[in-house]
Amino acid sequence: MNIEQFQQALQEKGISLSEKQLGQFETYYRLLVEWNEKMNLTAITEKEEVYLKHFYDSISAAFYFDFNQPLSLCDVGAGAGFPSLPLKICFPEIQVSIVDSLNKRISFLNHLADELQLSGVSFYHDRAETFGKNPEHREVYDTVMARAVARMSVLSELCLPLVKEGGTFLAMKAASADEELETGKKAITAMGGKLEEVHRFLLPEEQSERTIVKVRKVKGTPKKYPRKPGMPNKAPVE
Repeated sequence: MNIEQFQQALQEKGISLSEKQLGQFETYYRLLVEWNEKMNLTAITEKEEVYLKHFYDSISAAFYFDFNQPLSLCDVGAGAGFPSLPLKICFPEIQVSIVDSLNKRISFLNHLADELQLSGVSFYHDRAETFGKNPEHREVYDTVMARAVARMSVLSELCLPLVKEGGTFLAMKAASADEELETGKKAITAMGGKLEEVHRFLLPEEQSERTIVKVRKVKGTPKKYPRKPGMPNKAPVE
């Protein structure tokens, strides 16, 4: 997907990018490749693939959820900033917090945010399990997102404790979502969530399947969740 195709594909979905925003994506790509030589940020470095599989794929959440409003968004395990920073470029009003367990990635994100001149972004070096216990972050976010981080039963325990009651958890998954949802239902309920919508679509050009799972936070998460680091993955609530 070249830049023109990227711009056109988003335009067709009602997302118009200014010259400034297109320039921010170009800078994002350049810095991603530069820093990737020093540290492992992504296996995808070819420009047209980055635009399709990282930028467009991240923004696809906005086809099914309204980011055109002031909201606080927490991105769990964002790595090189996906999906929240491409969304932030498109929808500058959202307030973005990213939590990631690797300090090197946080250094990259800080540099990236400076270069892109992004305001209303915060980066936290922490494990999602301890972050979710922190009273400053627990149940305060309108929306919490994760993309390709863990299976649904694990992800629910890492993300739903951060969502305020009435807020939304968006999980961006590949094709295996049905099976994951089946095993993840118990965890979603246990964390105070309720499955609301499942959207499926094909990524343009390569036609690979994508799934966006929308969970509404209907009641508070019990205090015992999330459990200590490593436990959600070792013994998922299933």
